[in-house]
Amino acid sequence: MSSSSALEAAASTFVCDRGARARPSWKALAPALLLLAACATPPALVPVSSAVTAEAGGATARASALTVRVGIETFLANVPRALREKRVGLITNHTGIDRSRTPDIDLIAKHKDLKLVALLAPEHGIRGTAEAGEKVVDETDPKTGVPVHSLYMSEDRGPTPEMLKDVDVLVYDLQEVGGRTWTYVSTMALSMQAAARKGIPFVVLDRPNPIGGEIVEGALLDPRFKSFVGMYPIPARHGMTVGELATLFNQKYGIGANLIVGRVANWRRSQWFDETGLPWVNPSPNLRSLAALTSYPGSVYFEGTNLTEGRGTDRPFEQVGAPWLNAQEVARVMNERRLPGIRFEAITMSVAPTAAKHKGQSIPAIRFAITDRQAYRPVRTSLLLIDEIRRRHPRDFAWTATIDRLTGSDKVRLAIEAGRIDPLLEDWDRQAAEFRESRKPFLLYP
Repeated sequence: MSSSSALEAAASTFVCDRGARARPSWKALAPALLLLAACATPPALVPVSSAVTAEAGGATARASALTVRVGIETFLANVPRALREKRVGLITNHTGIDRSRTPDIDLIAKHKDLKLVALLAPEHGIRGTAEAGEKVVDETDPKTGVPVHSLYMSEDRGPTPEMLKDVDVLVYDLQEVGGRTWTYVSTMALSMQAAARKGIPFVVLDRPNPIGGEIVEGALLDPRFKSFVGMYPIPARHGMTVGELATLFNQKYGIGANLIVGRVANWRRSQWFDETGLPWVNPSPNLRSLAALTSYPGSVYFEGTNLTEGRGTDRPFEQVGAPWLNAQEVARVMNERRLPGIRFEAITMSVAPTAAKHKGQSIPAIRFAITDRQAYRPVRTSLLLIDEIRRRHPRDFAWTATIDRLTGSDKVRLAIEAGRIDPLLEDWDRQAAEFRESRKPFLLYP
């Protein structure tokens, strides 16, 4: 490869954003500036030996001539010159790994061009074992001896000046799940703000959206209901990677960070996680499968009701239930609607004694059985199911205090109470279609 083509290939690996896009002049810029000024152009596709990836149905397989490489791999293969020898603060957990399952912590700690000086832990902790809402404490990483600062002492905590006092560059690598309510996205936004205040670069090591990058569903968050489970106006299912979200937040909402995205190589928006060849890691204790992630953008709304969303069972976010639920009848009625890509199964499920809802009980429940994930719309499906359950159990069904912030406004609660869910869903479809178009300037992958 010639020196000029090598520079162009390296530049296409990174996206640098300071709030506006610019296209570099290859003749005018020095190599180091090329890496930092390069903007979102399609990454070079690197041919490798064929690999087998699963089709949506799981029964067939096809050969792929490209290997998907996550941001940690593309970034460390050619660290931008301006970041070399810098002291790194790393926001990560057990999902921050390369294709061989080697943790980012170890990879950065031993890298010749970087010095790891601080680790920052989000919800669920640095190893991803803490339950939802459980306090994460400061500690020391036993392998590297690097201090671990908690970003989840309280749910709205970003990095403090004290945490960043020895940090020259803040690096983020956490697996996204495709739903707005995922708190790691809020952690990223707060951390970008902290980096901007200190005037240090913020690097996102990007990863594929595990439920694909094409489908967009749900209404945009109403800013009046901003919280740690939704900070910016994006839909319930946004179809973006964290690198793309960071670019959107930085440009559209004025964070103003010196943002660098270490891009994923060879990923396309049409790909789901099981088509990438990447190793699966549970993103959190209660998201244990791709099926759970697929339903999660909608089934998370059951957290805002007195039905359990499946925590404390063998399949959280894939099944919902309550002691008073007539699961057989509700499943029958919902199946008669023939909603695309989904079948409802009436089951009985056991809830662990440690669960928050219906603890230690065996209760009637409804399981989401996905038959066509491309056609399935989990947000619409879950809202229609909640509406049906409330109609059949008006005395037993109840909202919890979290429903409005989970759905991003009070409109869901008010529409269901008024028996007007259909007009709401039509409006949500319109908002999703508009967002699908408006997000295009921030997309990094074809």
